[in-house]
Parts: sequence; C-alpha cells; structure tokens
Amino acid sequence: MSFMKKLYSRNFFILNLVLIGVIAGFALAYTGFSRGAKAQAALSPVAIRAESPMDKASPEAKAAIAQAEAVQNAFRYVAQKVKPSVVEINVVETKTTKTTKDQDQLPWRFFFGPQDQTEESPQPYEERGTGSGVIVRRDGKTVYVLTNNHVAGNASEITVILHDEREYKADLVGTDERKDLAVVKFDSDSADIAVASLGDSSEMMVGDWAIAIGSPFGLVSSVTAGIVSALGRTGGPDGNNISDFIQTDASINKGNSGGALANIRGEVIGINTWIASPTGGSIGLGFAVPINNAKKTIDDLITKKKVEYGWLGIQMREPDKAASADLGSEPKKGVIVTSLFMGSPAQKGGFLPGDIVLSADGEAIRTQDQLARIVGDIQAGTKADFSVIRDGKKLELRVTLEARNVDKVNDSNLFPGVDVLPLKSESVNEDKLPKGAEGVIVVNVQAKSPAATIGLKTGDLITEVNGKKISSLREFYKLINDPASKEISFSLIRDDNTIKTLAYVKK
Repeated sequence: MSFMKKLYSRNFFILNLVLIGVIAGFALAYTGFSRGAKAQAALSPVAIRAESPMDKASPEAKAAIAQAEAVQNAFRYVAQKVKPSVVEINVVETKTTKTTKDQDQLPWRFFFGPQDQTEESPQPYEERGTGSGVIVRRDGKTVYVLTNNHVAGNASEITVILHDEREYKADLVGTDERKDLAVVKFDSDSADIAVASLGDSSEMMVGDWAIAIGSPFGLVSSVTAGIVSALGRTGGPDGNNISDFIQTDASINKGNSGGALANIRGEVIGINTWIASPTGGSIGLGFAVPINNAKKTIDDLITKKKVEYGWLGIQMREPDKAASADLGSEPKKGVIVTSLFMGSPAQKGGFLPGDIVLSADGEAIRTQDQLARIVGDIQAGTKADFSVIRDGKKLELRVTLEARNVDKVNDSNLFPGVDVLPLKSESVNEDKLPKGAEGVIVVNVQAKSPAATIGLKTGDLITEVNGKKISSLREFYKLINDPASKEISFSLIRDDNTIKTLAYVKK
C-alpha cells in the first residue's frame, strides 16, 4: 500500500486520535498541577505569614522589647545555674509534751465528785517540717549543705531532696545559733551534684536584682524575683541581731528558709532566713543573711564542728546626739563602751568605759550590732585595730582578741556595770528632774555588777563621783577611770533624797 493510502486509512486515523488524546491529557494534567501548586503556595505560611504586632511596632518599641527579652534571658540563666544547687530539706524533730490525766470525767465524777488533774510523764512526739538549703561545698563523696538553724538545728532526722528529686539521708554537722545558720551533710557517688557559686554580698546595692530560690510550702525549685530593698537591716527573730540582713521584695514564704538569694550573675549572695508578715505569707518584706556573714560559719562548722566567735569583752550602746557631743564625737558615729569585763581583751588592750569606738578592723562603726559582727568574725588570737574617741581625743588601740567563752561573761567582773545618760538627752524627761540639777542619770544597772553591789538603781541622778561634782558624761567617765582612785563612791538624788553609796574597791 502506498504511503498516501496508509495516511488516509482507517487504522491510521484511529492511531492519530489516540495520540491526540494522550497529548491533551498531559496538557490538562500539567495545567491542573500548576494551578494547584500556585494555590497551595498562596495558602502556605512560608509564602505569606499572618501579620505580627511587631510589624507595626516602632523602632523604639522593638528596642525596648529586645531589652526586656535580654533581661528574661538573664533570669533564665540564673534559674538554670542556681536551681541545681538548691535543695529541699525535710526534717523530723522529736519533742516532748507534758500531758495531764483528766480524772474529772464520768464515771469518776459520778462516784467520787470533782477530781484534780494529775500530771503524767512527758510524752514524746514527732514534728515534721520543710525548708531549703544550698549546696556550698563538696569533699570527695561528702556534700555540705548550708541552711538555717531553725530548719535543721534540732532535727532528729534530715532528708535532702535535690532539684531532680534524688533523695539522701543527711546528718547535722553543726549550728551557729547567733546567726541562725546550720550545715548538714550527705554522701553521694554521683559526680553531677552542683555546688553553688558564692558571691560577694558586700558588692550588693539597693535596687540590684534579687532572685530567691527555694521550696516554699514544699514547692521544690520555685524561683521568684525582686530587688534588694535595703541593706544592713537588724532585729531578726529570736534575738538574731548579729547579721546585717539583706531586705528584698522577692517573694519568700514558709519553706524558703535556708534557700538561696542570688544576684543577676547567678551567684548566691544571701541565705533567706525570715519574713516580716502579719499573715505568715509574703508581703514583700523578706530578709536574708548576707553570704559574707556565713562564709566563716561554713568553714568553722566543716573544719571544727563548731563556730568560734572573736571576743572583745565590752558592753556598749549607740550614743544619742547629746552623748556624742558630751564625749567629743560626731553624731551617729561609733558606739559607747559603757562597761568592760575585767581581764578581757578590751581591758588588756587599753579600752576604758566611756570610749567611743569609731572603727574596728578598718571598718567604720555605726551600730553596736555591726561592731559585734565584725569582732565575732575575727579569728581568736588575731590582733585587731580599733579607733576610739576618749575625752575628745582620737586614739588607736591594738587588741588581741580571744575566743568567746560564756564562762568569762560574768557580770561580777563587769566594770562599772552602769549605763548613764547626760541630762540633755532626748530620752530624759527634764520636767521630772530637780530644778537646776546637774550630773548624769542612770538608765541601766547590770545585776551582780559593782554598780549593783553598791546600790545604784535605774533612775538615780548621780551628782558626784568620789566627792567631786559632775555636770557631764565626760566628767563622769574621767573620774571613774582615774587611775589614782582606788575606790569609787557616788552621791545621788533618788526620790528627792540625797544619798551617798557605799564605796567599791577597784580590782
């Protein structure tokens, strides 16, 4: 068959139709795929995303948000760094209570009438509590945790729970009741137990960030943030006045005691200790022991199992304006030495009653609690320098401190054992003084001291020392310190009567 006949044949015609159909199908499929891809691309968030509020934000707003995110990242860093070293401490404390056997109950009352209650022997019971602690040191397998004395100091059982819920039985190493601190320890073979980085609390300033980490109400590894509200606060609970507390508004509640107060660098700068609250919950008045105050306690308890305080051997108070002016010192500077313990480091080092201590160990003194803390932190046997004002003149004294021993703190060795104020003091009611009175007024007499022995009482107006009239605080101290006088006696006014005391013979 010729080519032309094949071209117009029936078979060739059908083949052409098939080829045209295949080509048309490919064309339609390609067109549909392209449109679908374009539609999908139009709906894809990669191609077009939803409008963000940041798109319309001003450059200033974007910069502010970036700064806020930087602070947020800092808080994240602090939390991640400090949380592993902060633990929960569960304690069991065994206590005893006196119980009574109530015999005034039926049927005894019915048969015998009302009966007296009789006291039974003390009954032991267990009291459970929860606090926090900070891992501060590791020595081989032994891990040391710093906490508060009121958390673990009297515990019969101690359990330490890490942030990842690992639990260890712990033992009490020792306590520092004056600073409300304690150290407990546990053993672990794990190498991944984090030890806190201890900062320098003396560098803290009011307004600095403060981050509290602990277990309030048993809520492990809770983190709250605030600022340092104040520094140098005193007046802690249970007479704890030896620490100059850091005050913070970071939320602190029950269970936070013993936990960490950290700075923005993730360094522990305080141990959360107490709160001021009428309700028992946080109202933004939390207080922490500065970590610098705790460092010596940590070392002493781990190495000696007890804390050794340096001892100067004085009684003191903060002078008011009238007392400062009378003794030749500037207002609100230093503390007055009101009495000395005979044989104490202060007496051996040249201190005298009436001295105003301006500085100790190179640090200016403003409060008596501050002086007690500085002296207490100086190692026994160490020489310390003191600047004092005496009779209006500045003196430098070097004293070798001793270890504090309660047996040496005997009031019978206290000289003179009396605290007096000038009559111009704000706390003295001039209306109750005799007209034209001169002298000093007694505001405290220490029991068993020489002043108590010869009969001085609070409220006495001392007008003479050893027969010589006095009109100021300076004259009073100058006469009782006179080395030429072997004994001391006073003339005074009490209840409008003039009295002369017995004489005290100096030792």
